[in-house]
Amino acid sequence: MSDTTERPTSFTPDPAAAFPAITSGNLEVRLARDAEEIDASQALRYRVFYEERAAKPIGEMGTLKRDFDAFDPIADHLLVLDHGKGEGAKAVVGTYRLIRRSRIPAGRQFYTAGEYDISKILAFPGEIMELGRSCVDLDHRNRPTMQMLWSGIAAYVFKHEITLMFGCASLPGTDPDALAKDLSYLYHAHLAPESLRVRALDDLHVEMNRMPADRIDAKRALAGLPPLVKGYLRLGGFVGDGAVVDPQFNTTDVCVIVQTSAVTDKYYKHYEREARGG
Repeated sequence: MSDTTERPTSFTPDPAAAFPAITSGNLEVRLARDAEEIDASQALRYRVFYEERAAKPIGEMGTLKRDFDAFDPIADHLLVLDHGKGEGAKAVVGTYRLIRRSRIPAGRQFYTAGEYDISKILAFPGEIMELGRSCVDLDHRNRPTMQMLWSGIAAYVFKHEITLMFGCASLPGTDPDALAKDLSYLYHAHLAPESLRVRALDDLHVEMNRMPADRIDAKRALAGLPPLVKGYLRLGGFVGDGAVVDPQFNTTDVCVIVQTSAVTDKYYKHYEREARGG
């Protein structure tokens, strides 16, 4: 759900946020270094969300063919680049938007607060990070590109000592009944503990418990979830209480929460090794 119809004009990447680039073959993952690379990430977001997945552009988005909102200027923009396609902005094939608590200006809220009561997340100690706007170009939706994205997130987490990650993850479509199996599986198998159980805002709340647990094939339900949601769950993630239908993006959102201390040894060591280039 976008909160602006005009494109922000101020883009100043935070050099202190950067971590050493991670490479694998032609692929590289790092933060955007200039406004041109951020523009390329917004163009990629537009192609995936609006042209491919039928999101509804508002304001100048359709004319500019860019996805943007007021959170972009305060975010770090993680990029996967394929140097086989060129350099800089021409090489961007994947992106993720990362917003740290310490970067939120006074009087502003996280994007997720527009859909969920995140007071329990805000009470969590240490640096917390919101993840969002994740997408990958159609011809790069494969394991190597996703591994690079997660490696970049891991490097960012280690650099900034992130204690908790969260964000809205999307299921395709806006009919909760059509998503009954997915939502019910997430509710029964991955509901956050009470201390972190954020709740969808009352006027947006969609019940997730739509089928009894004994009617769900858990293995099949997990396999059928979008890759991004599965990735969070494999890192020990939980979901909040309630889904939110997002008509603009033609999706149904769930709030995912991941304590970095809860990442399994297997994943932690793998991403730590990747992040350090070892």
